[in-house]
Amino acid sequence: MKLIEGLKKNKELQIKADDLRAKVSKYCADQSHETAVYGDKQRDQIKEWIQAHHDVLQEIAKLRIAVQRTNLATNVTIELGGVQVTKSIAEWIHRRKDLANGELSMWTGIGDRNLKEGTVKTSTGELQEIKIRRYYDPKERDTNVELYRTEPGIIDRTLETVNAITDMI
Repeated sequence: MKLIEGLKKNKELQIKADDLRAKVSKYCADQSHETAVYGDKQRDQIKEWIQAHHDVLQEIAKLRIAVQRTNLATNVTIELGGVQVTKSIAEWIHRRKDLANGELSMWTGIGDRNLKEGTVKTSTGELQEIKIRRYYDPKERDTNVELYRTEPGIIDRTLETVNAITDMI
């Protein structure tokens, strides 16, 4: 089974589990004046749904573990900023989830802080030139802002392809 198939099957199983929980919740009890929807078999039907729900959750667990195992064991190389970077699928997922955005936040926070250059008059009446001292390289900042802004999309595109061709372990 390919990773993408496992991921989609997991979603389908989640829907099935949700449906079974809803059925059990709806039909697990009624009042004595009502007619049981499943007649004399209502108790058996509830037990059957509970067992089916348990079995579905077991299958979801197996799928999740297989996906995790595959994500940890499968390395993927992605070109970022002209550099080939190899990480496991799991590492790329974490980069995509929030780490690349953390890098972007750091680099977008670097700047001139709205400081102004110019000339000011000192208390003695002399004119003093004011310059901004930058403790960073603007070119490096701009390069990294662009790199980390585009990284999530690159990861998404690559992992979509990888998920379609990678067999689950």
